[in-house]
Amino acid sequence: MSDVRVIIQRDSEREERVVTTGTTAADLFSGERTVIAARVAGELKDLAYEVKDGEAVEPVEISSPDGLDILRHSTAHVMAQAVQELFPEAKLGIGPPVQNGFYYDFDVARPFTPEDLKAIEKRMQEIQKRGQKFSRRVVTDEAAREELADEPYKLELIGIKGSVSTDDGANVEVGAGELTIYDNLDAKTGELCWRDLCRGPHLPTTRNIPAFKLMRNAAAYWRGSEKNPMLQRIYGTAWPSKEELKAHLDFLAEAEKRDHRKLGTELDLFSIPDEIGSGLAVFHPRGGIIRRVMEDYSRKKHEEHDYEFVYSPHATKGALFEKSGHLDWYAEGMYPPMQLDGGTDYYLKPMNCPMHNLIFDARGRSYRELPLRLFEFGTVYRYEKSGVVHGLTRARGFTQDDAHIYCTREQMAEELDRTLTFVLDLLRDYGLTDFYLELSTKDESKYVGSDEAWEEATAVLQQVAEKQGLPLVPDPGGAAFYGPKISVQCRDAIGRTWQMSTVQLDFNLPERFDLEYTGPDGSRQRPVMIHRALFGSIERFFAVLLEHYAGAMPPWLAPVQAVGIPIGDAHVEYLQEFAAEAKKKGLRVEVDASSDRMQKKIRTHQKLKVPFMIIVGDEDMAAGTVSFRYRDGSQENGIARDQALAKLVDVVERRVQV
Repeated sequence: MSDVRVIIQRDSEREERVVTTGTTAADLFSGERTVIAARVAGELKDLAYEVKDGEAVEPVEISSPDGLDILRHSTAHVMAQAVQELFPEAKLGIGPPVQNGFYYDFDVARPFTPEDLKAIEKRMQEIQKRGQKFSRRVVTDEAAREELADEPYKLELIGIKGSVSTDDGANVEVGAGELTIYDNLDAKTGELCWRDLCRGPHLPTTRNIPAFKLMRNAAAYWRGSEKNPMLQRIYGTAWPSKEELKAHLDFLAEAEKRDHRKLGTELDLFSIPDEIGSGLAVFHPRGGIIRRVMEDYSRKKHEEHDYEFVYSPHATKGALFEKSGHLDWYAEGMYPPMQLDGGTDYYLKPMNCPMHNLIFDARGRSYRELPLRLFEFGTVYRYEKSGVVHGLTRARGFTQDDAHIYCTREQMAEELDRTLTFVLDLLRDYGLTDFYLELSTKDESKYVGSDEAWEEATAVLQQVAEKQGLPLVPDPGGAAFYGPKISVQCRDAIGRTWQMSTVQLDFNLPERFDLEYTGPDGSRQRPVMIHRALFGSIERFFAVLLEHYAGAMPPWLAPVQAVGIPIGDAHVEYLQEFAAEAKKKGLRVEVDASSDRMQKKIRTHQKLKVPFMIIVGDEDMAAGTVSFRYRDGSQENGIARDQALAKLVDVVERRVQV
């Protein structure tokens, strides 16, 4: 046997090793139980891969991002095998790994039931214990079609090999290279137990799956298109240890308690009536208070930072979005046109920026007016697919706190720095503190403008982002078609990441709209445009805050800041006088004068997460005092009325949580 020289690459360490021909990646990392695959020349390989002379081989740990994807996709195969063993008529769709888990789509006669999921999970456990081997096999297109003749969805994927999308997970099945099938083989006899079209790689055996659980099932269109058949999707999760699985399930339980849709109903804040339509919310009085306070504080801060308020209509002629380029690049996300005025197309606006450009262009502009900061709470409409609509966080109608800033090139860096600082400071005022930044750069297949303009814009944004001293993460190809952007990413109270504000630099729309200002020398010059959505959308920000605080909003945002609880009927009038004094100071204080017993009133307002309860009995009335009861159940007695009012005013003005 001849020798083969390979490089073992571990982070920055390189180790040259001489091995015999036929040595596999598994041989290189023998005894390292956490290594479940290898990366060779940038490509992920099974541990069964035979290394070649001169190759650099990097171990892939099960807990790494790639390792987790391999674990979860392997578990998806086990789930699909279990489904077809229990439901032989089931046809296979696609089963990719996703964040924190995996799914697989099936064409079956009826939707899966909770009992079905229990049976499938039990069968998966049996398969896992058998230690079936995942074995890669290269096949021709013709052989794959013959072998998978009874799997219509797999046949479709074979037909589009090399042009599949990453969006629908099809790339895990077929790629641009050779076609492969993975066989699940019996550990003892080598007999074929099951097979699937797949790019791989996979774990060595099913016994390498440490911990998994099936979560739920749902309907899903084949490859995400409403024009395609409806399939049944089963979601699951898999982790490198039982402890990590338990921690994830505990996290999900906490997230479920914080779900803004659940809290919206429990706290009577908002609803999304079927009569109005999916993704279109109405805010109830209590939710309306929170939203108004959020907006009022934002308005105040914008005024302090020299923004000017504008308003624009909800619909416009289609020609405006032709001019802006949205009909070229964004038509799928827009509602269909209404034909009016003898056949003219009118659209519900998905963006405010074209209208703000018209405001800028309504009269001549001088360099002395720049930077011009236009701000609007503008309601926009985007036709999101039904499968992605999710409460207030992914809606079809929502209000953006939208600003467009027009400045000179010389002002550009300073204005971007000022804008990003303003954004971060205002988000901190709402109680969010854990940020990092993401820099989204040009999508080479979807952009307008010159490469030089994009390079300049990207370099300036990077400098501005780095100045904030926050972690900066690249997002290659993630920019909108008209310019690069900085996104503010925020972690909430339980560690989930939400995209908040975006700041986008745009040399292109001013060009398309022929925007100009008069320079100091009288020449006509082109402004630079900065797009900035601070909350992203008010609805989405409302949902993020609701989940961050688990519904217990800080007093300044709470719909009811304090509620008076009389011990008996004789104490109602005293509390009503207290509430009237509080309202004169701008506080939102109510009195519960219902016939319920005091303890029931306390439980009712605890569930509504009211920050303060003001309890009054005979001793308080005689002494001119009140008692405070806090959210955690603790109590402070005998507080003078003026001190109690001063305390409420203080916590509201300082925007602190209690």
